[in-house]
Amino acid sequence: MTKLDAAQAEDYASWFRCLSDGTRVRILNLVANAEEPVTVGEIVEHIGKSQSTVSRHLQLLADDRFVFTETDGVRTLVTVNRRCMTALPEAAAAIMGVNSNQPG
Repeated sequence: MTKLDAAQAEDYASWFRCLSDGTRVRILNLVANAEEPVTVGEIVEHIGKSQSTVSRHLQLLADDRFVFTETDGVRTLVTVNRRCMTALPEAAAAIMGVNSNQPG
């Protein structure tokens, strides 16, 4: 079993704090399942929250590197950080003291 150092523990805690909000989880799910970048307007439409609320949640997701945002003229395009697909499960395994290479 590998012990977490203080920096790793803080990073992991930040990730899980970020994902402790249902709206952010829904936004991340929408963006992660999109085949192309999603605009903030499309997220607003699907999530049913105001643009300012969605933008605030996107900023938090971007701060923790779950999503990337890119300005395209007057639009903001949002894409998922594909590295999260492996880093998040690895973080959970490390926290629980499970070797992520071992079966279940």
